Amino acid sequence: MLELLTSETPNGWKVAILLEELGVPYKVTPISLTDRVQKEDWYVALNPNGRIPTLIDHDADDFAIFESGAILIYLAEKFGRFLPADVADRSRVIQWLMWQMSALGPMMGQATVFNRYFDEKLPAVIDRYVRESRRLFEVMDARLAGNEWLAGDYSIADIACFPWVRGHDWAQVPIDGLPHLQRWFDAIAARPAVQRGLLVPTPPAPQEMAEKTVTQGKNILA
Repeated sequence: MLELLTSETPNGWKVAILLEELGVPYKVTPISLTDRVQKEDWYVALNPNGRIPTLIDHDADDFAIFESGAILIYLAEKFGRFLPADVADRSRVIQWLMWQMSALGPMMGQATVFNRYFDEKLPAVIDRYVRESRRLFEVMDARLAGNEWLAGDYSIADIACFPWVRGHDWAQVPIDGLPHLQRWFDAIAARPAVQRGLLVPTPPAPQEMAEKTVTQGKNILA
């Protein structure tokens, strides 16, 4: 049995989406960022970085994997889907996965933090992260102009990037004027497995989500 320890964040959702796409059974253990459960000793023993998500493969001697990109690769390899076997095709997928982890995620994360959660408004800092996030959206749009998906067929690269693009309104990063990115986004958002994954760990009520998001945002850099 697979166990996903997670919370309502883009990095958590991308693993949940892949699990739903794979159609394999898994257990969900919600991790409250508000209560800083991710910093408790038992959790840090599984995930040294004290972040979510973490995946435990109980069928493989309780093997624990941290870092969402590493989890995506592990699952794709374990079940033989969403990551090509061909060396060059596989490399293309991993290149875009690494790009999400090193560029899109961090920049969108910082745009969100300084736009939404930081007590002091710093216009120069906000502008820097919003402009860089927009530039990264433009990189995706250019890539998608001649490709249906980021790297060949629908893959873990697309799954990794989608939740971050989905948060563009909250991060206040516009995607207007990027028709190829919008087409790609709409196609992924329409997938039933994606819709199910976005409800993991639990679908909170709107008011609860607003309150939880503010609190989690204040803890995002902790």
